[in-house]
Amino acid sequence: MSAVRVLAVPMAVLGSPAWSPSARAQVQGPRCSGTVLQLTVQERGDTRTARFRFTLRLEAETSSTAAALDQLNGRLARVRTDLTALVQGDLNVSAPSTVPIRRSESPDRYRASTSISGLVSRSNYDTLIQRAGRLPGVRLQGMTSLASAQGQKELEERLLKRALERGQSQAASTASALGLSQVQLLRIDQRSQPATHGLTMAATAVPRFRPGEAPPPTGSLRLTLDYCLS
Repeated sequence: MSAVRVLAVPMAVLGSPAWSPSARAQVQGPRCSGTVLQLTVQERGDTRTARFRFTLRLEAETSSTAAALDQLNGRLARVRTDLTALVQGDLNVSAPSTVPIRRSESPDRYRASTSISGLVSRSNYDTLIQRAGRLPGVRLQGMTSLASAQGQKELEERLLKRALERGQSQAASTASALGLSQVQLLRIDQRSQPATHGLTMAATAVPRFRPGEAPPPTGSLRLTLDYCLS
């Protein structure tokens, strides 16, 4: 998709190139003595999944806060025993929370809960889903597909090339419509989004889950391009 804005007056582009770690970049070029055309071009694509980030919710419910926390601790120990060997790096466990649960015509009960997250490889994708689904008090909240560093870099380069090619083509078409023949790129303003894709699933489904069937990591790139037409 693209948006076009034509400025029919000469425009000076000032400043030096600036790059930032937030994936926002500007490239500025020479002054324009002709007509400035501004385009906004957006590209989206995907790449191969290298691993997944999973999120689990763990709960326990009993007749008192202390008992709920004790039960939660026991279930957390079971999670660590069954899943740690499948995880890349460490499990991340949030501090627990407790809330009263009041039901009509029954004694009050208390629920303790926490969230658990970590990284799992493609080869252990289904195994983790199946094991998590069989643990008491555990609910799989989602899987996020992640690209490798190389895959992320290749995706960004591919999106940038496509965006620049489309911008150049649209600028050339506009120049031709105006009876102009020269197209010069003056400035690039780039914003990109990382390649991730969230997926929520039931943890007990059969048949087995296949990592290749999960939505792949996606990324997007938005360029604002200024051209000088003359």
